[in-house]
Amino acid sequence: MESTTINIAAVTDDGTTISQHFGRAKFYEVLFVENGKVVKRERREKLGHNNFANEEHHHDEHHGSDGHSHSKHVSMAEAIKDCQVLLARGMGNGAYQSLLQLNIRPILTDIKNIDDAIKSVIDGSIVDHIEKLH
Repeated sequence: MESTTINIAAVTDDGTTISQHFGRAKFYEVLFVENGKVVKRERREKLGHNNFANEEHHHDEHHGSDGHSHSKHVSMAEAIKDCQVLLARGMGNGAYQSLLQLNIRPILTDIKNIDDAIKSVIDGSIVDHIEKLH
């Protein structure tokens, strides 16, 4: 039987709860899954809105979709470039599109607990709530 491995990142401030906003979360909790079991986890620093505080940040219909925003999203995702999935409970459409371009599948979940969400990814029952995009 072929072994399967997947690395799943979740945005978090506390290592337990999935943050409601991708851009504001302080950390990534990265879980390494082999053959359906979590074999390792680690917390990684994450760039966020606070790192870009001196720059203008607009919330309009093009929020996060311009080239400058894309480069910020790429910077934020640099720490998880070895991950195939990113879990968040909310995210701007620009960040979502940038992650897709980086071959990281963003999933907007309504599950708050990281471990519960990971189980849902593993068993295939996780729902991507794209209506949470802003």
